[in-house]
Amino acid sequence: MRLFTFQNFTATLGLTMSLLSINQAAIAQQIQATPANEESGWWDQTKAKTLNIVDKGSLSIMLSGYAYHGRHTYTAERINELNEKSWGLGFSKVIRNAKDNEESLFVMAISDSHFKPQLMAGYTYQWMQTLGGKFEAGLGVTGVLISRTDYFSGLPFPAPLPMASIGTRSSKIIAAYVPRVSQNKGNGDVLLLLARFELD
Repeated sequence: MRLFTFQNFTATLGLTMSLLSINQAAIAQQIQATPANEESGWWDQTKAKTLNIVDKGSLSIMLSGYAYHGRHTYTAERINELNEKSWGLGFSKVIRNAKDNEESLFVMAISDSHFKPQLMAGYTYQWMQTLGGKFEAGLGVTGVLISRTDYFSGLPFPAPLPMASIGTRSSKIIAAYVPRVSQNKGNGDVLLLLARFELD
């Protein structure tokens, strides 16, 4: 199977672990030093939110495994050439805010539709709704930076994507949707499915 190289994968995981092992004491000091009032600029508010998620969020592992390509967008022949087993691994920090909605930061590496490495890092916000018992569903959006070998020579580019989830607070199935980016067939219209499990 044509997957991205083991060296690239391990390097990405090493970077991921480094990002998640930021000194917690230093982060706490930054949070205290960052203004949190309404008069703060958007940069200070974003910085404070980011530091708060990293400091107080629960560490989770993310496992990717399937990318569904729309059958009305891709021909059967093209789908046979594409990789729908988008195996990958990532980590996230997840927090519940004052409204009991979910916010998270994540980094992840998967095998893309062309069996090449796809690296992602971003922020998610989900509006959560209880379903009874321990189960809940979420609907939200993710702002993600994506690096792929077939776009911009691998330089990261931003993409806002809709997402949804179902499960419990500690374990979820998550779906993110990449819409068609033009009227031409053969691009976008991909549903990425992954699972997230809390480690803390």
